[in-house]
Amino acid sequence: MCFRVLFIMIIIFSGHAFADGIVVDKVYHPYVLPDEQEFEWRLISRQTDDENLLAQRIAYGQSVSDNVMIEGYLIGEKTALEDFKLQAYEIEVRWMITEQGELWADWGMLFEVEKQHNSNDWEVTTGILFEKEFGRTSLTMNLFGVYESGESLQDEFEAEFRLKYRYRWLPQIQPAIELYTGEDYIGIGPAFMGIQRFNGQKQLKWELGFIAELSQTDKDHTLRFALEYEF
Repeated sequence: MCFRVLFIMIIIFSGHAFADGIVVDKVYHPYVLPDEQEFEWRLISRQTDDENLLAQRIAYGQSVSDNVMIEGYLIGEKTALEDFKLQAYEIEVRWMITEQGELWADWGMLFEVEKQHNSNDWEVTTGILFEKEFGRTSLTMNLFGVYESGESLQDEFEAEFRLKYRYRWLPQIQPAIELYTGEDYIGIGPAFMGIQRFNGQKQLKWELGFIAELSQTDKDHTLRFALEYEF
């Protein structure tokens, strides 16, 4: 059943992408912990035949209820022509709809509002978060709809699909396959993630993935890395 749904979603959403051209990013899990706080750092390095882009995100988040998390981001970018600089601000809300294990799958939603730093350009994102466990493996899927508008952007709606299929080998080392689809883009590659737990709710999460585009013959490789400290 879930693989049939997965196939349909890939077909529907393979023709869309975010306006900034970065399709590869974090695959979100639909979970929120009560009284959770976190610091997060993400790095994305994308290399194509035409550009070399380095993007970083720094964030702080805090749960405001047992199932709602609010997180604020500062986003910076560096290209071959421009030095690293602040690019945008973002507010993100994650809503855990079902308790883990309550239904046949776990569900959540994500809402984001992003504003460009030096222009009156905006992106509003709404997403559905899905996760299902099969023994020692987990399937995580994200569907995002994005509306962009502003002084230098044409008003339009776009969408994106992300998938992670993970083997929970050890808490600290969990290999995975990730899939991303977007406008004229289908990317797939290996990924790894891990969790080191400490006292109480304190834990350190890490993620590393390398995604190669399959839909074109031109070079388009993305390396992504993330650290997240929860307490």
